[in-house]
Amino acid sequence: MNRNEDKLIENAEYGVDSRYKSNKERESEAAALMEARLMKMKNLSGDQINRAKLMQLKLKMEEFIKKPVYDNRNYFTEFLKKYIDIIYSKRSLFARDIDIAPVSLSQVINGHREPNEEFFMKLMVHSEKVYKNICSFRKRIWFQVYYHEKICNTMSNQKKWKPKIERHVKLSETI
Repeated sequence: MNRNEDKLIENAEYGVDSRYKSNKERESEAAALMEARLMKMKNLSGDQINRAKLMQLKLKMEEFIKKPVYDNRNYFTEFLKKYIDIIYSKRSLFARDIDIAPVSLSQVINGHREPNEEFFMKLMVHSEKVYKNICSFRKRIWFQVYYHEKICNTMSNQKKWKPKIERHVKLSETI
């Protein structure tokens, strides 16, 4: 390995650009870049920010579906809250737009009620309309998030439920 390759590996956390002669110079460039990013962000409209947040939410949901999760967080309701809060100033407006009682929405969001099939269908149609001019959005993603969470929670809590269930399950025929 030659000297330039050593320098690239040594500075890998900063990317492949090894033009900096000192840490001070690197930090100065990083600060200037961050300042430019902040200035650009300040000039974004509220609509542009919401579009970016919706795209970010979609990507987080897709990432969630891809991997097993073994904690007891309620991801579906977290994603639902973010979705509603990005678009609406009040959650009751969302409830009105999908024709459900605000109390029912609150119960779903707070985990006191399971969302029914009609709720999912309305959420699916609403999301389709919202994402239409933003990016592609798979209609089934809300179902996938919800059931992926249920599967992961069930599998991670086997120690709690399995002994009780095993007492009620018998095998009268062997294979």
